[in-house]
Amino acid sequence: MAAANGVLFLRPLLSGGKMPALSWPMLRLLRPHQWLKNGFVFVGLLFGHAWHDPRIVGQALAAFAAFCLLSSAVYVMNDLLDREQDRQHPKKKHRPLAADTVSVPAAIALAVVCLLGGGALAVLYAGTAPWIFFAYVVMNIAYSLGLKHIVILDVFIIASGFMLRILAGTLGLGIAPSHWLLLCGLMLTLFLGFAKRLAELNTLQKESGGHRRVLEHYTATMLDQFISITAAAAVISYALYTVSAETLALHGTRSLILTVPFVLYGMLRYLWRLHAQGGGGDAAQELLTDPHLMAAVFGWLLLVLVLLR
Repeated sequence: MAAANGVLFLRPLLSGGKMPALSWPMLRLLRPHQWLKNGFVFVGLLFGHAWHDPRIVGQALAAFAAFCLLSSAVYVMNDLLDREQDRQHPKKKHRPLAADTVSVPAAIALAVVCLLGGGALAVLYAGTAPWIFFAYVVMNIAYSLGLKHIVILDVFIIASGFMLRILAGTLGLGIAPSHWLLLCGLMLTLFLGFAKRLAELNTLQKESGGHRRVLEHYTATMLDQFISITAAAAVISYALYTVSAETLALHGTRSLILTVPFVLYGMLRYLWRLHAQGGGGDAAQELLTDPHLMAAVFGWLLLVLVLLR
């Protein structure tokens, strides 16, 4: 029955017809709430004073859309490879492939469509560095096929995906990225990655290795140290960015330091969610469900826009 459903899904594509409408389980398979992470491509517009240029704004929107499609293709691929392990997870067992609400052939077809669509946007409309998007796909394939089992490197690869998003929204659009801002982005995404691992470890406890093999090499104490280091480094590097000579020359204001409390509050709130509420496993979900985190992000964004206008 699953194979028959997959053939029916693929037939319109092979015959040149339209792709059938997405079902709710297939839409869930794309994880659209994770598209929030692709907002990193707009960092260049914000801090490069490029939001007044319609051409660059259009390229940034195309880059965002390309990453949405490519990242969804990666999520589908990961779910295909991990569906047996996901069935052992108290939450991930409800994912469409693990729960058998989407067939394997249909999922493969969906991933191919997303890859082709995202690749076309990257080459044709998303700036001058399509290699960034293809590097993202290749890196995630390598991650899914084995690098995700290498302790610490697994989180660095996750962070690299965010850094590629920032580069697509800066170098790819002809905007020079600040070294301080890149460092801050790296530390922030490492923080989120190690927090995710700790959340998984806390959720699965002694059975953690059965779901994600790399968790066998982490301990809660170790991850707490990693999280403390990267959280402090993220806040400090952002604070140094706001007062650097480069920033003062580019933005003509010394007031960006006023945005630091929003960053610090958001980090501390996320740590509270991680340790006191059993959260931290999904950064996008945390942002969408926690009003304090949402207020910190939007407060920071609003103040930055006011100061850089």
